[in-house]
Amino acid sequence: MISMKDIDGVEDWLIGQALGSPDMAAMFAEMCERLRQCHVPIDRALLGWSTLHPLIEAETVCWENGADVQHEQIGHFQEESEDWLTSPIRSILMSGEPVMRRRLANSNAPFDFPLLASLSERGYSDYMVMVTAFELPTIREEVSTSGIVVTWATREENGFTDEALAAITYIQKRLALAARATLQSQISRTIAETYLGKIAGGKVLAGQIRHGDGETIDAVIFYSDMRNSTAIAEHLGPDAYLSWLNTYFQATAGAILDNGGEVLDFIGDAVLGVFPIGEQSLETAVEQAIAAADTTRKRLKSVNAEPASAQPLKAGIALSVGTVMFGNIGVPHRMTFSVIGQTVHAAARIESLTKTVGVDVLMTADVARRTGARARPVGDFALSGFAAPQPLFALE
Repeated sequence: MISMKDIDGVEDWLIGQALGSPDMAAMFAEMCERLRQCHVPIDRALLGWSTLHPLIEAETVCWENGADVQHEQIGHFQEESEDWLTSPIRSILMSGEPVMRRRLANSNAPFDFPLLASLSERGYSDYMVMVTAFELPTIREEVSTSGIVVTWATREENGFTDEALAAITYIQKRLALAARATLQSQISRTIAETYLGKIAGGKVLAGQIRHGDGETIDAVIFYSDMRNSTAIAEHLGPDAYLSWLNTYFQATAGAILDNGGEVLDFIGDAVLGVFPIGEQSLETAVEQAIAAADTTRKRLKSVNAEPASAQPLKAGIALSVGTVMFGNIGVPHRMTFSVIGQTVHAAARIESLTKTVGVDVLMTADVARRTGARARPVGDFALSGFAAPQPLFALE
């Protein structure tokens, strides 16, 4: 017999989860275990939700009694599988109905979805799909509604009783509240990290949101700018140039991220990246920046080797190291989180000198002395903020 007092205990636990930052998969799995302890005869359950993420369209968590929890992420533009096209979840989402139920134990039961026949063969007797809609930021062209969808299945001989259905219906609304709070928190972090970067986004979410909030840090600056961008833009036109620009960013900004750095800004067709010094040493930050420059070179070479390459894709890269101000700049109602200071200005000036010197990577002496035999001196140059000409080095 199911006690609603016990179900209220699961509800209280879900409220506690909603007030924290739980992992969705772990929360759903524990909820299912708690329901079984309350004598709700669930043997399999699947939770699905859409989200707002640059790479992920939706996620699912499948719990089955006695088995490992399965967590799946579905990417944007991922090819729709046959399982999805013939699934009861897709059918109910397309129809707009809130509930679908299928009895599986009856020998004459119509298995209108392949999954149902599979579940019946595995001993399941009853299957239900329930949709709980709520407002959540999503890509509307991909999903018509936001919220959660949950499937419930049992192996009980006579399927779900009215008592069990009442408990499931009651708890799903509470699950939806916990899921909504958790997903909104995840989406806020995703947006902050996508548009500001992981380090800057974390600082903003931690409370550094006021005008002028920031700190002084030591860092290696990576500054890259595309060559001949004006001529290429005129030749390609707006749409093709945007695609080409993103190819360039994948080669440069992608290289920064892949080697442990942070992309702070896209300035037209320039990329401003940073490798902070603090938790890691200066030597490590330099190694990461050099690795990012090497990765950029390889990626640009690969793009230019493709037969369909519209234009030669070239870039200048500057590496400098020093103390910078890392924080909010702008006006109180419209700010960005970036780095400012002499080191940043020097990097922009050094990048412009790559064309004068005829190399693709230039670096300051502080970077070069940690690069070994790969550093080749190219001369002394006047840099803004420095009283005397500064020696620069090419990266062989």
